[in-house]
Amino acid sequence: MRRVLVTGATGFLGARVLAPLQARGFEIHVAGRSPPKCQQVVFHQADILQAEQLRSAVQSARATHLLHLAWYAEPGQFWGSPLNLDWVSASLNLVRTFVETGGLRAVIAGTCAEYQWGPDRFYETESRCAPETLYGASKDALRRVLMAYADIAPLSLAWGRIFFLYGPGEKRGRLVSDAICALLSGAAFPTSHGLQRRDFMHVCDATSAFAALLDSDVTGPVNIGSGEAATLRSLLELIAEETGNAHCIEFGARPLSLKEPAIIEADIMRLSHEVKFQPKYNLREGLAEAVAWWRTEGNISGST
Repeated sequence: MRRVLVTGATGFLGARVLAPLQARGFEIHVAGRSPPKCQQVVFHQADILQAEQLRSAVQSARATHLLHLAWYAEPGQFWGSPLNLDWVSASLNLVRTFVETGGLRAVIAGTCAEYQWGPDRFYETESRCAPETLYGASKDALRRVLMAYADIAPLSLAWGRIFFLYGPGEKRGRLVSDAICALLSGAAFPTSHGLQRRDFMHVCDATSAFAALLDSDVTGPVNIGSGEAATLRSLLELIAEETGNAHCIEFGARPLSLKEPAIIEADIMRLSHEVKFQPKYNLREGLAEAVAWWRTEGNISGST
């Protein structure tokens, strides 16, 4: 039986990865401060930032596979938070303990913020990594150290670089969730001109991609994205169609930073050809699902 230890299983991504892992036949163990809603897992209570608690959980699980999704991700705060340094240290401890207890394969969540902004499209093996934020630098540094460690461990190690996620259950403080909530309540939503393009992926596509990556023998960095960037204007217009409140969007009301890249788009050749995964959601379908979730589950005052 293949046994996977999952971290971050109560987060936006992690809470939705358990079902595709179960579908692929994994016995699932979860390490964290609180158990996930899914009952078909073995839960090991541990604060991952506490070395001894983490070590005890990993040793108890004795997993063959590791899916590490946990990280500090408070919207608007994580880019420059010193807590990123704590997560680098904890992640190193996690992977080392996992290997020392017999672990064979690990997949770690990275970020497109590891790349140097500028090119229109990002390739795992060709595009330069030169992060502009502490968050991106922390992830990139962790990847470099773990890749070197994997060579001597030995460890089969893959690194999933996440682009832009959206979907049901997303926290407030992010573009899609804030736009949906504003438009459903009829409030003004001031934004930039919206001509910048971003690669958005439905959270359920992303979780299925991570499950497929873990279940493969692909190593190294793999982009986790849709492979097709859309303008933020078109994304917001789709949300407006679903909510019926297009008049609430105020394009051009906010200035765009000079450092804001014109386009961030993933090349997904490794994901599609090597991992053999293709996203299922298109942007219209995914946003419609997200709006429907906020209508029924979001408790938005004034929603229709």
